[in-house]
Amino acid sequence: MILSMTGFAAVAAELPGVSLSVELRSVNHRYLDLQLRLPDELRAQESSFRERVAGELKRGKVECRFSLNRAAPGAATLAIDGLRVGQLAGAAAEVMRLAPGAAPLSVAEILRWPGVLAEPTVPPEELAARAHQLLGQALAELAASRAREGAKLAGALAERCSAIETQVARVAPRIPAIHAAYVEKLGARLREAGLDPDQDRLKQELALFATKIDVAEEVQRLTTHVAEVRRVLSAGGSAGKRLDFLMQELHREANTLGSKSVDAELSHASLELKVLIEQMREQVQNLE
Repeated sequence: MILSMTGFAAVAAELPGVSLSVELRSVNHRYLDLQLRLPDELRAQESSFRERVAGELKRGKVECRFSLNRAAPGAATLAIDGLRVGQLAGAAAEVMRLAPGAAPLSVAEILRWPGVLAEPTVPPEELAARAHQLLGQALAELAASRAREGAKLAGALAERCSAIETQVARVAPRIPAIHAAYVEKLGARLREAGLDPDQDRLKQELALFATKIDVAEEVQRLTTHVAEVRRVLSAGGSAGKRLDFLMQELHREANTLGSKSVDAELSHASLELKVLIEQMREQVQNLE
């Protein structure tokens, strides 16, 4: 499976008194560049978070953001500290005993007393465990996102491989005839200049020139490189760097084909190949 370096994932969970969420964003990069944003409550887990992300992702610029949001104040009104209310009632009774004329505490005054409305809290160990659980879910969602995008890129690369093969298949059978015709054309020009192309020296020069303009090897290497691209796409995994190298090799052969061309059709094929290879190179930059 080919993986793209572009992806997004977001997961969240409701805990007592807080909402915990994890977001992962990934774009292409030469190597793994992880930016981790954590609330203070999870700062101690930074190292383990980094190790877990690095264990799943090989390349890409990745932003991992943990967010911890406290529940709205109204959500805590049902969480009453019974022990605290009992202590407050006992203190109020003692005051009434010592000062019988004092006004008793109202319910509103009791609820406003510090510590009566206890905010729900999550123990640090439980919070860390849930954070790791959510990170695992986010990584799985990100991997699925990158796989879907990678499948699209692999399909686009396969289409361009077919287009390259079409260009090669169109010009390859004509190469011997093109060279023979060009050598014959040179011989005719030599005759017009009063030279005999059948002289041994001129025959050697013509044979040497024919060798220099022969592009059969370049065409064969193009075919070989395209076959290797298909093999790498089928094998899957972290193939971005290998495919990038193959794009350089394909571009080199297309350039050489153009520089040796002595025929308009070969020149046109070389130009088409360069366009296709450049399109592939742009796609490959997004692969892990």
